[in-house]
Amino acid sequence: MKLFLLGLLILVCGYFLYGKIIEKIFGPDDREVPAKKNYDGLDYLVLPDWKNKLIQLLNIAGVGPVIGVIIGIKFGEIVFLLIPIGCILAGAVHDFTAGMMSLRNEGANLTGLIKLTTGKKVYIIFSLFLIIALLLVVAVFITTPAQLLAGLLQCKYGLIGSVIAIFIYYVAATLFPVDKIIGRVYPLFGGLLLLGTVILFGKLMYESFADSSLLVESTGFKQGKFTSPVIPMLFVTIACGILSGFHATQAPIVARTMSSEHQARGVFFGMMTLEGFIAMVWSAGAMAVYNRAPEWMGKNATMVLHKITSDFLGSNLALVVVLSVIILAITSGDTAMRSLRLSLAEMFRLNQKPITNRLLITVPLIVVVSLLLVWSNVNSKSFNMLWNYFAWSNQVMAVFTFIAGTVYLASRNKPSMVTALPGMFITFVVTSYILWISPEHGGPVGFGLELPYAYMAAGFVAIVVFVWAIMHGKENSGKFEK
Repeated sequence: MKLFLLGLLILVCGYFLYGKIIEKIFGPDDREVPAKKNYDGLDYLVLPDWKNKLIQLLNIAGVGPVIGVIIGIKFGEIVFLLIPIGCILAGAVHDFTAGMMSLRNEGANLTGLIKLTTGKKVYIIFSLFLIIALLLVVAVFITTPAQLLAGLLQCKYGLIGSVIAIFIYYVAATLFPVDKIIGRVYPLFGGLLLLGTVILFGKLMYESFADSSLLVESTGFKQGKFTSPVIPMLFVTIACGILSGFHATQAPIVARTMSSEHQARGVFFGMMTLEGFIAMVWSAGAMAVYNRAPEWMGKNATMVLHKITSDFLGSNLALVVVLSVIILAITSGDTAMRSLRLSLAEMFRLNQKPITNRLLITVPLIVVVSLLLVWSNVNSKSFNMLWNYFAWSNQVMAVFTFIAGTVYLASRNKPSMVTALPGMFITFVVTSYILWISPEHGGPVGFGLELPYAYMAAGFVAIVVFVWAIMHGKENSGKFEK
């Protein structure tokens, strides 16, 4: 209980103190923003600040801060500290960096920012990787909410019907102007999301003050704890609740609808902090269930989600909360597909104003995603493999964002270590994961090295990459200043 409350305090203080420091380093000013400079009524247009905040929150808050932490809390109480510390020092800095760089570069997508800061060769490699990663994101964020929705509907064709309905919505959100669908439905979705999380938080606090052992590792919980290494496994498992490279693909969507740079801390740093709160609440709910019934530690995370809601909220409120989790996934998947369209349009220089150009990109995406959905729903093994590759590719995207941010800050003679240090850490994490993981270690195909060797190689890679980023930035002093 004490660690949980301390974690919440870290989140609040982190936003008001460290968030101010990061804001001062980037120095938001009164220059003309992309929404006004490049207004097209489709992707570039001004939306109210409150609406931008909700859109950003729902863009980034996928199933990671719910499903991910239900699994991740099995590493123990230390998660109550690692989530807020990682969220403030890495996740929120990452999102703010991506958002501010996009604001200052015509609302550029992540691929454009990578090209600007690292050069054409890295840009080509990253662009190919990003397309694959975003396709995985879309497929995961269709399948997962469809499974949850099918569980609520409990009818013969519930899963198939849910997949088709969600996919059709994604296509519509991808094709139409941002204020016609995303800008109108997100406030409703955001209200349900926040309502569900606050209700669960209130009930957990009420019961925890009556029984302080609810959020402390019980004997049964300790027997079922994960024995795999916290580094790298925890940071790949939880992903979105601590740090997610996917967020950098979403930040430009909102950067194109903001009316001032001064809104950036609230929109980017603030909404990631709020996602950290969501992750804390759901990790606490999972720990409470595992303490009361340790046998649930071996259950599927989706089943545990239903258990949390039924145990703490009752049937009516449970329905609201499960709907809010479904919304989390859907409102990340739709903008992931939109971001994929925008990234491909930027790569091929296709003006997205004409509907024919939008269809030219969207139709092939529909075909590819459909094939992924068919494959991932063949059996649970296929979906687990899809999720594993989604999880680590998500963190690889974060590495590239931190590289771009470090180059940008170093080129402006700003304190680049605020992005370099978390960048080095996540590079170390994802590289050691790829080098260590294997079917023998309980994961997908990797190199299967012994952990000490994976750590040594990952440390070397992390240092080399970010020393290069700092030097490259200094060598191009003033070049990326806008």
